[in-house]
Amino acid sequence: MSTLQGKTLFITGASRGIGLAIGVRAARDGANVVIAAKTADPHPKLEGTIYTAAAAIEEAGGKALPLVCDIRSDEQVYASVERAVKHFGGIDILVNNASAISLTGTLDTPMKRYDLMHQINTRGTFLCSQACIPHLKQAQNPHILNLGPPLSMKAQWFKPHVAYTMAKYGMSMCVLGMAAEFEDDGIAVNSLWPRTTIATAAVNMLGGDMMIAASRKPDIMADAAYHILTRPSRSCTGNFFVDEDLLRSAGVTDLEKYSVVPGAELAPDFFVD
Repeated sequence: MSTLQGKTLFITGASRGIGLAIGVRAARDGANVVIAAKTADPHPKLEGTIYTAAAAIEEAGGKALPLVCDIRSDEQVYASVERAVKHFGGIDILVNNASAISLTGTLDTPMKRYDLMHQINTRGTFLCSQACIPHLKQAQNPHILNLGPPLSMKAQWFKPHVAYTMAKYGMSMCVLGMAAEFEDDGIAVNSLWPRTTIATAAVNMLGGDMMIAASRKPDIMADAAYHILTRPSRSCTGNFFVDEDLLRSAGVTDLEKYSVVPGAELAPDFFVD
């Protein structure tokens, strides 16, 4: 595979940030992008809705299907998948991008926040995969890509925020298990994680302008995802990719173009040893 032309991507949380960037990159090939996210109306603190994302997809050269979908709901997920299949004729790629974060210790994590992270990150990833896999089995080069970290069972990644780490590692455990489970079906299941922080709304809320200035643009994750999703699914599965390493191995030498502030010292992301 060298193009995503005509492929249908189902991307969760694609109204902004990394999910939208992956969709726009695919759209430049002429892909179909299903934007499965909650934001239908403008949010006071977050820019972008499923409709502004759809406009960006179509402006880039793709076809968009914006769907209001809370991935905590079984009914909404299955209904969105069925609408996507009816609209575009199938699903070739699932990108499990939607995520919730709370960098709090055990005593400072309300169970409501714990439940939110696990319902969206781990359960949502499992649910969306479950709903899409019967359709992916019919695709020619099917991929599932989870935005989850490499599995590194070191206390340093658990100690500051046990609940968040558990929820993100749940997404990565889906990769480990499903890659083996669906290997015979030819469905690739991989993860992608950034080496540095990425300039998204979540990072802005956590660290403000200073953190954004020390981050890379979502484009680096989009380009890395593209390199994964255009590979043959039967020979590229079960991997825990890191964006920078993947792009370097693919021959990309200029990573400075991804920096929000060229020349700035970049902030490392979590979970990368």
